[in-house]
Amino acid sequence: MKALLRWLFLWVPLALLGQTPTLSKDAKISVLTCGRGSELYTTFGHTALRVQDTIQNLDIVYNYGMFDFQTPNFYPKFVKGDLQYFVAAYAFPDFLMEYQMSEREVVEQTLRLSPEQVSTLFTVLNQSLYSDERYYTYKFIDRNCTTMVYEKINAVLGKPLLQKVDDTSISYRELLYPYFNNHFYFQLGINILFGAKTDGAATQMFLPVELMHSLNQAKINGKPIVVEEKKWVEGKPLTAVFSFWNSIFVVILILGALVLSRRAWIYNAYWFLTGGLGIFLVLIGLYSDHKEVLWNYNALLFNPICIVLPFVRSLKVLVRWMGVTLVALGIYAVLLFNKPYLLLMLPFVVAHVLMLRIRLQQIRKKSLPAVE
Repeated sequence: MKALLRWLFLWVPLALLGQTPTLSKDAKISVLTCGRGSELYTTFGHTALRVQDTIQNLDIVYNYGMFDFQTPNFYPKFVKGDLQYFVAAYAFPDFLMEYQMSEREVVEQTLRLSPEQVSTLFTVLNQSLYSDERYYTYKFIDRNCTTMVYEKINAVLGKPLLQKVDDTSISYRELLYPYFNNHFYFQLGINILFGAKTDGAATQMFLPVELMHSLNQAKINGKPIVVEEKKWVEGKPLTAVFSFWNSIFVVILILGALVLSRRAWIYNAYWFLTGGLGIFLVLIGLYSDHKEVLWNYNALLFNPICIVLPFVRSLKVLVRWMGVTLVALGIYAVLLFNKPYLLLMLPFVVAHVLMLRIRLQQIRKKSLPAVE
């Protein structure tokens, strides 16, 4: 039944738009900004375009945030950065119902566009539906549902009127960090996976709320571009709910137990996993087209060198490799000092230093009788 409804909501409106109607002079276009939800995939909210013409009995939403889980090799393509997203169109009441049911805020901003601009944008949107433009390669920051919307609007206006007005002095990492407050393990994983690009100044407008703020301040010929703003769904406030099992305290507890165990085989297993993660971070940066994972200095913490530590038998060689690992940790600590996720990664830094020190002491104690 869900599959059938999805098919109807997606394809029936497209069929109805197969013959693009001529809009009346009263037609209007608005931007829909949808608030964040409690589920991970709704963390950043959503942006869509609404075309309304009461004379033509037309009320359509264009959604550039569609993707298909049935796409062959879905996850490898997502990681690679060549997963195809696409635009779909469906009736406004169907679009609104989803957000009413999930109690997520929906704000509509009606744009000050001339009838000619409305008609042009409507034509552009429908061309996207019925051509190769329907699909686009998703990029987390550079190309998503929000960037697609403001690019279409700017193209019709004939100039890049919509510019980011939010703070551009902070980094992308700082901007995104609070969005994962209720998803600790995803917050941890994302910050480990993200590389140097996300530590650059957040100059690119890519979040729905940023576009909404930009529209509120943009002007055409000295007049606000937003003619009317309406809130369709009030939305349920997101509240931070503390859970011990969904917090950094679990990480501290596990790392503390590992350090205090002082067991060689446990340390070796941990170094092997740590090194494996480091190799993954290096390879994913080379493999993926997502610039956000390139040049990931977290590989200094989860060092690929660590994968060989359990297999080194020479004391001299082992001490040298551990020394290199400690130097890398020192460099990492310096780089991490002014980052928003310092406290998130600090337990790992402390645990690594303690484990390396304890292991060196154990090895030296074992070697003393042989020397004597």
